[in-house]
This record gives sequence, C-alpha cells and structure tokens, in this order.
Amino acid sequence: MHEIWHHVQHAFSHSVGTVPFLFLAYFVIEYIEKRSSDKMQRTMTRLGRFGPFGGAVLGCVPQCGFSASAANFYSNRVVTLGTLVAVFISTSDEAIPMLLSNSAHAGTVLKLLGAKVVIGALAGFVVDMLFKTSSAAHDEIHHKHGHCCKDEEGFGSMLFAAAKHTLSTYAFIFIVSFILCAAVEKFGSERVGALFMSDTVFQPFIAALIGFIPNCASSVLLTQLYIEGTLSFGSAVAGLCTGAGVGLAVLFKENRPMKDNFKIMAILYAVSVIAGLLL
Repeated sequence: MHEIWHHVQHAFSHSVGTVPFLFLAYFVIEYIEKRSSDKMQRTMTRLGRFGPFGGAVLGCVPQCGFSASAANFYSNRVVTLGTLVAVFISTSDEAIPMLLSNSAHAGTVLKLLGAKVVIGALAGFVVDMLFKTSSAAHDEIHHKHGHCCKDEEGFGSMLFAAAKHTLSTYAFIFIVSFILCAAVEKFGSERVGALFMSDTVFQPFIAALIGFIPNCASSVLLTQLYIEGTLSFGSAVAGLCTGAGVGLAVLFKENRPMKDNFKIMAILYAVSVIAGLLL
C-alpha cells in the first residue's frame, strides 16, 4: 500500500499542473468548433482536386467531430478517398492540448502539425492518383454521427464541454503516469522501453497499431509516452496518424462495402509506419 500511495502521489504531482492548460486549450477548441465547424465542412466539399491538401489543413484543427464528418462525407461520396485519408492522418485529437499543457514540449506542436499536414496531403494526392476517386456533388449532407456537444449552444455549454474533456483527458494522463511510474520503479526504464521497442525500427509498427484504438485513449497514451521519452517523435507521429478519433468508428458504421473500410485502414497503417520510419 505504501508503494501504491507513492506512485499515486508521483503521478498526481507529475500531471496536475497540466489541468489549467488543458482546460484553456479545450475551451479554445470548443469555441472554434462552435463558430467555424460548418464553414470548414462546406469548404472541404468545394475544394475539388485540391481536397487532400484542404483536408490535411482543416483536419489538423483540433476539433473532435471533424474526422467523423469527413467519414460521413466519404460514405456519401461527397469527398474523395484521398481527402478522407488526408483528414484522418492530420487529425490530432488530444495530442495538441496535452503538448500545449506541457511547457517542455509545447514547441513540439507546430512540428507535429506540420509533419501531419505534409504527410496527410501527400498521402491523399497519391491515393487519389492510384485509386482515381472522385466526389459527387451533393447539395445537402445529413450528419449522422452523435457527437457529444455539437447541439448545445452558448458560453455555458462551452465551459461545461471544456471541463468535461479536461477531466476525461486528465484521468487518462493520471492513469498512464501511474502505470509508467510503477513499471519503471519495478522493472527499470530499460525493460519498459523494450516493451515499446524503444530505439528499434519496429517501434513505429507498434505505435501505429495503438493509434487504431477508436477513442481519445490512444492519442492520450501515445502523447504521454512521447512526453515521458518512451516513444520517439517518429513513432508518436506514426501512432497519431492512424489515430483518427471517432472517424474510423463512423466510417465502419456508415460506409459500404465493408472491404473498403479495411482498405482505408491498411492505407492509413502503411502511410503512418513509413512516415514514422522516415522521421
């Protein structure tokens, strides 16, 4: 019990300082989502052959419903496969507020976003050339994803949503910090690093698989492992490129044929691993 309490204290002291920064970041994200989400979605449908570039740029804006909207758009063939891939790859989810809340890694945000935009845009253009996809003109899009806080309006709802996201993300950070602290003290940092293939060419393969977990847990885990020094930057990028938030879950629900969804997963995995290895 003494050891457990020690690990709890260590995890708490190590992570509690991120809470105010997380809340501020999530509040800004909520404001962006309320004020510009519809405009961003309309812009994406009008980009035509430049869709992958627009999707990569718009996808990196950290709002949690955009990848789901992109999946709905693709299932209705409003955007191309390359545009969908670009959005999924550039989606950053919880990584941005977590990095911003850590003073030692706040400067990594621009490097991460830049890498994901470039990777997403290039991959999207290549996918469109290889698969020769096209988008259909639809005047009306029905959004079927049940996003958590999109229907509410007002300053109070933004505060509530930001607080809710802050608490859930902090809970994940605390759990990951607790587990890592306990593992390092019991087994040593070298063995923990070996578990995640540290300093090996195989780490991006593992990280990209973790990224497929279809909620914020994967991005929280990957970002925290990067902050703790267990994952390299390239491996973190590989995992965050496959981590498309709830986008993949919506894609599997709405898009048919089902084999198309597995093809998209394979494309995401291949692109993410290659990018991770190059970085």
